[in-house]
This record gives sequence, structure tokens and C-alpha cells, in this order.
Amino acid sequence: MKFIDEATIEVHAGNGGNGIVAFRREKFIPKGGPSGGDGGRGGSVIAVADRNINTLIDYRYARVHRARGGEHGQGSDRYGAAAEDIVLRMPVGTVITDAESGAIIADLALDGEQAILARGGRGGLGNLHFKSSTNRAPRQATKGTEGEHRRLRLELKVLADVGLLGLPNAGKSTLIAACSNARPKIADYPFTTLHPNLGVVRTGPAKSFVMADIPGLIEGAAEGAGLGHQFLRHLQRTRLLLHIVDVCPPGSRTDSEQDRRDLVDRLASEIRGLVAELKRYDPKLARKPRWIILNKLDVVGDALGQEFLAALKKKLRFRAAAYCVSGASRAGCEVLMQEIQHWLDAQRIAEIGSANPDVRFTPPEEGASVQ
Repeated sequence: MKFIDEATIEVHAGNGGNGIVAFRREKFIPKGGPSGGDGGRGGSVIAVADRNINTLIDYRYARVHRARGGEHGQGSDRYGAAAEDIVLRMPVGTVITDAESGAIIADLALDGEQAILARGGRGGLGNLHFKSSTNRAPRQATKGTEGEHRRLRLELKVLADVGLLGLPNAGKSTLIAACSNARPKIADYPFTTLHPNLGVVRTGPAKSFVMADIPGLIEGAAEGAGLGHQFLRHLQRTRLLLHIVDVCPPGSRTDSEQDRRDLVDRLASEIRGLVAELKRYDPKLARKPRWIILNKLDVVGDALGQEFLAALKKKLRFRAAAYCVSGASRAGCEVLMQEIQHWLDAQRIAEIGSANPDVRFTPPEEGASVQ
């Protein structure tokens, strides 16, 4: 199924039915009094988060959704039937905004969460409601109100604990394939990944976390270079970012000491450029916890990889955790996944502690150990 993470739709709620003017007419009852019933309520349009759906493709083609109007009131005190609501099932993580004003209508972050997108009109009152001691034969009735109608923009932000960030061909897809159940397309050319991939990483019998891989980001993405910023929204809900760096990008050499210094300078420049793009897109995203992961350790060897890692941390003054791994040979992947699981567990316990003052927990110092 093609992955679609944006769509624009129109929703039209049903109008309320009209109340009517009617009088009771039966044999031997010449003046039976008012008997006009109320109109029925119009149908509403409701969005429901469904964890079994993972794309907005249904709303790329079905753009207009209309609910039926309520029935009009009838004589003999009969009320009009209310119309059924329309339920639109959407992926968990869908953000719904008004296309005209940009206001957020709903953020469906939990499975089963509901939001009314367009409320149906109220039914009108029949003349039954207007009778009184001084008005025995009322001829007033009200019309039903119109249902709401809106033009909405749907935007899917995938729910993941960890997000992979990096330049094209840094090895993000290889890493997520090596560590999780995801099976993304892997090839030796840039922008192999054209849509986000989610994978579940199992670190124990009852422990796991979700990892998200997005297409590569390059400098100038804010101006539309590469695939631009269109997929960075999928990292906004993550707890941790893994900045994947190709330890030996094409055209680099490691023969001499000067070559290695030049390579460290190049890698540091690429990292700074990517962080600058994050800040341009969303400063909050740039402030998320971020670890540096030197990938393709199998190309340069463990000793040289650790040397590059130490030099990069010193040059960037990077204090968070940093690791050397190889997605192809899976070297270092097991240790990295376990460290991520420990970090996520510590974050969850810390959140519980902040919500409950009786719980005391001191998280370990971030970046205390560098593999």
C-alpha cells in the first residue's frame, strides 16, 4: 500500500429537520390542539483514531464526506428521526487542522480517540412547544439549523520512540532493517527511502520500542532541496533522535593523518549543517535529545572508528551519547539497542516520578559511557 501522510478533505454535517405546524384532527374531537413534532438532528462527522490504519490514502481519493440531514417533524406528536453520524477512521497520530484558519481541530494521539469534525444541525421545534393557556392554537414552528461544514487538512505524524536522522546513504535503512522487523528498500544510491518506515525493536521478552526511519535530509532542505522538510514532522513525537553519520562517505580517504583530520572536519560540517536544518524547521525538534551514531564501521575498522568518534565529540563539544556501529555486519547494534532501551525506561520512570512526588528516581548521567 502506498504511504500517504497528507490529505485535504471537506466535511459537511447534516442539517436539522424542520418542526411543523399541525393540529389533532379526530372524530368527535373538533379542537384537538397542536400536535406538530420536532425535526430530527442532522448527522455529525466524527473522526476516530484506529491503530489498524497506517496511512491516509483513503482520504487522498475520497475528499468529500457528507452526513444526512434529520427528518422533518410530523403531525400526531411525531418527531423526525435523527440522522446517523458519519465515522471517519484515521491513523493514530493524525493531526487535523482547519484549512482556512490553520487552527488545530484535533490531535488523534491515542487509539480510539474521537473528535467531532462537523456538528450536525439541531432540529426545529414544532408548534407543540408553543401552546400555552393564552395561545391554544399556536401556528409557530422553527426551522432546523444548518450543519457545520469545513475544509480540513489531515497530517499524519507517526508515533515512534526513536527517530533516525541523517544524510542520504548514511545507512539508516540498513540499520533499522538490522535491528527491527522493518524491511525497507536498501540500495547504493541516494534517496532510496521515499517514505517513513516503522520498525519494532525487541530488546527482551517483554521490552521493545518503535523506531522510525525517514528519507535523508540535506542542507538547503528548507528551500526544497532533496525531499525538503516534508517528512520531518514524523520525528516530532519521538523521544530520542539518532543522528546517523556515514563514517567514510564517498570521496573520503583515511591513508594519512591529514586525510583523517580532513574527514573529521567534513563530518563535523555535515552534522552542523543538518542541525541547522532542524532548527529552521522546528527549534523544539532541534532541542530533542540526540545521539551521534557513526555507521559503516565495517569499512574503516573498530580502532579508526573510535578515533573518529572521539575527535568528532571533541570538535563539536558533543556531551550526549555517541556510538560506532555497522548496520551491514550488525557490529555494535545489540549494545546500542540495549542502551536506547535503558534510556527510554529511565525517561518513563522519571516522568512517573514527576507526576507522583512520592516516587524518587535519579536518571543516569547522559553520555556517561561511549561505546
